[in-house]
Amino acid sequence: MKKRFLALLLSALCTLSLAAETTSTPLTPLTIGSSLSLHSQALGEERTINIILPEGYTTETASKYPVIYLLDGAVDEDLIHMAGAVQFSSFSWVNRLPASILVGIANTDRRRDMTFKAADNFSLPASMKTYSAAFKNAGGSAKFMEFLEKELQPYIEKNYRSNGDKTLVGQSLAGLLATEVLLKKPALFNNYIIMSPSLWWDNESLLKQAPALLKNLPSQPMKVYLAVGKEGSQMEGDARALSRAITQSKAKNLSYHFEFLPGEDHGSILHGAAMHAFQLFYEKKK
Repeated sequence: MKKRFLALLLSALCTLSLAAETTSTPLTPLTIGSSLSLHSQALGEERTINIILPEGYTTETASKYPVIYLLDGAVDEDLIHMAGAVQFSSFSWVNRLPASILVGIANTDRRRDMTFKAADNFSLPASMKTYSAAFKNAGGSAKFMEFLEKELQPYIEKNYRSNGDKTLVGQSLAGLLATEVLLKKPALFNNYIIMSPSLWWDNESLLKQAPALLKNLPSQPMKVYLAVGKEGSQMEGDARALSRAITQSKAKNLSYHFEFLPGEDHGSILHGAAMHAFQLFYEKKK
């Protein structure tokens, strides 16, 4: 018993000693990108923009890069895991995405910015009623799209070496916003990655307008990826209805892909679906 006690005591002392050595070792911050505060006149507030540059950006000064605009792009939202997806997909031995600039747009009031003004008779679905207070400022997507078009994109184009290839990534309410941009201001981006869009908003009014709005797609080449997981009849049905509208539009110069991913749900779909979209959009034949 005495020997066992001494052995435990020695082990504890070694652990404390190792911990002391570890904490006394200088630590270097791990930096993967930079943040800036961009004042928006359209929104009347400061917006945090997170920017992650591809490897070689600072040394290969003649190179220009695609830009991926990520909605829900704060550090505590989707920025970190999507940065990994972008890096992995652009590794030379993976080669599913060219080296790209990732621009993460952090939220201040997500439900305000991602939704358009709803009809007076609209009420949230029963499953969303508990979130009613969070939607009190809803209906601000027009101003947010103005911010994208007139403030954020010009800032990125002026200060970073973009090659003109622009992708918008959004899921859930951000997928609703990405769909609205596609239908109402399609020339803002040439690539759209839309996952689990919340088309139930305003009694599916955007979905009902889609066939007419899709007639106005620009002549420039565009790529659209739409995906939904195992997310219930409304989410799945709305995504399929949007897919039919896009397919039936027979828009020229539009490359379109739809995926139903039964192994994913509303919470898990984003990462894998976005990586597959990169592959479909960019992968070079080996």
